[in-house]
Amino acid sequence: MSQEIVAQLAPTGVLRAGINMSNFLLVTGETSDGDPDGVSPDMARAIADKLGVGCKLIPFKTPAEIADTAGKGVWDIGNIGAEPQRAAVMDFTAAYAEIEATYMVPAGSSIQSIEEVDRAGIRIAHPPRSAYGLWLENNIKNAELVPAEGLAGSFELFANEGLEALAGLRPGLVSDLEKLPGARILDGQFSAVQQAVGVNKGNDAAYAFLKEFVEEAKASGFVAGLIEKHGVKGRLSVAPAA
Repeated sequence: MSQEIVAQLAPTGVLRAGINMSNFLLVTGETSDGDPDGVSPDMARAIADKLGVGCKLIPFKTPAEIADTAGKGVWDIGNIGAEPQRAAVMDFTAAYAEIEATYMVPAGSSIQSIEEVDRAGIRIAHPPRSAYGLWLENNIKNAELVPAEGLAGSFELFANEGLEALAGLRPGLVSDLEKLPGARILDGQFSAVQQAVGVNKGNDAAYAFLKEFVEEAKASGFVAGLIEKHGVKGRLSVAPAA
């Protein structure tokens, strides 16, 4: 392993990995030591093992907090969804896993397809600065985006205020469906959240290493094995090769 790569990814002697704790598919529990556990933490541990260094997991409440601390010496890699706004401050590998993002509509809604949501008069509840929230901010042209805190807050806004659509990750929407009789989840997706490994800009050797690591992890079945291990098969998918 190149000492330049190790120096860029573990300048303190360990790999410090920023972990987004709000994604319940990627962080599914904790270890006996109290560290986060799941697909994302295991990816970080595998990278540290490849480097031959220890791994320190640094939990963040939201992916936005990881992006906000880019370049500030807080973390060495950040495991979050890759979006254009975040790519302005971080370099991302191709995705190692994907999660469908779609809409829930209330009982009696005339909306039948994803394409029908972006119309004048439609209000969409969503958590801003989430990966799919950023996609909506970049792509919704006619509907009104109504922000709320997290998916739970978005659901409450959608249900209590009678909004026309709720944006979310499909697995989370499925869990919420039983709380609102008659509500439906639309077929298809408006986006797929691309879960990737981010690195601080300027660390070109580290970036090249991480890109190769992610592709090998997908091709070898390692990512698929993590999805199986942590019980999220069918809700989290291995991303296609870059």
